[in-house]
Amino acid sequence: MKKVLVTGGAGYKGCVLVPKLLQAGYQVVVYDLMLFGSAGLPRHPDLQVVTGDIRDVKLYARSLKGVNEVIHMACISNDPSFDLDPSLSRTINYECFEPMVKASKAAGVERFLYVSSSSVYGVSDAPDVTEDHPLVPLTDYNKYKGLCEPLLRRYQSPEFTTVVIRPATVCGYSPRMRFDLTVNILTNHAVNKGLITVFGGDQKRPNIHIDNICELYVQLLSTPTDLIAGETFNAAYQNQTVSELANIVREVVEEEMPEKKPIKIEKTSTNDPRSYHVSSKKIGIRLGWFPKRNIQDAVRDLCRAFKAGKFPGNTLADEQFINVKAVKKLGLK
Repeated sequence: MKKVLVTGGAGYKGCVLVPKLLQAGYQVVVYDLMLFGSAGLPRHPDLQVVTGDIRDVKLYARSLKGVNEVIHMACISNDPSFDLDPSLSRTINYECFEPMVKASKAAGVERFLYVSSSSVYGVSDAPDVTEDHPLVPLTDYNKYKGLCEPLLRRYQSPEFTTVVIRPATVCGYSPRMRFDLTVNILTNHAVNKGLITVFGGDQKRPNIHIDNICELYVQLLSTPTDLIAGETFNAAYQNQTVSELANIVREVVEEEMPEKKPIKIEKTSTNDPRSYHVSSKKIGIRLGWFPKRNIQDAVRDLCRAFKAGKFPGNTLADEQFINVKAVKKLGLK
């Protein structure tokens, strides 16, 4: 039985990923600051939970005992969070990265999967943004995500397989829910306000269902080394404008919750100009990976979670659903 360590494993994606890893037969170590607690994680004999900061490289190194593979997701995870404390984003998303990679290799880890972001592309008019496209960071988040990628490649060796994934914006239900991601925001507003506010609208954004991306991470742990060693892969699915996303959300919410009709859409200006159309052709050809679920499925899952009462509290305002508010409230340094 192989052991995998997941940084950020108690977060939005982690609480979907960890059960999939356990089901696939892995022993799992979740290494997480627990800013949002660990209630979204299952209880399981093959799950070990470590409350730790990735900047504490000594604790991280101790937690690698017996670990074969690392999935590194932990970060200050969305652009507005960087308005809080620039040094926080720099130290967590960049400065501790290479020490973590060194510690992993020294501990005998065989495979290191780094979760970067498709937002590293910034703004592009290219009809399909491939992995070779120049990185044009617009924020510290984009910049530090991109700067970590070449650092990881330096450590690629026959004994230490490195792979970089640039996922699209993730959407859908998780036991540790976020309502600060595009499709999730639009769905929350449609359900609870009867009004979808579109910021801008013409920006092209790639999105991917949370189950799709988590299943990809599981798949990459057993993918033959020669297919992924030192490689970078986009992992997206549907590329749509924000306006198109709003129309998808309205259609699905009105279908799932007809009592909410009619849901209105209004447009306003935006200070977030990111726009790019991401190609996932490489990962499809090389690894045979094709998403099984679409944005409509993500919205449908969220509607059903709302109907089942899975979101205690005010999803429009509570800190637990919005990363930037939670980090600010906790005063993380």
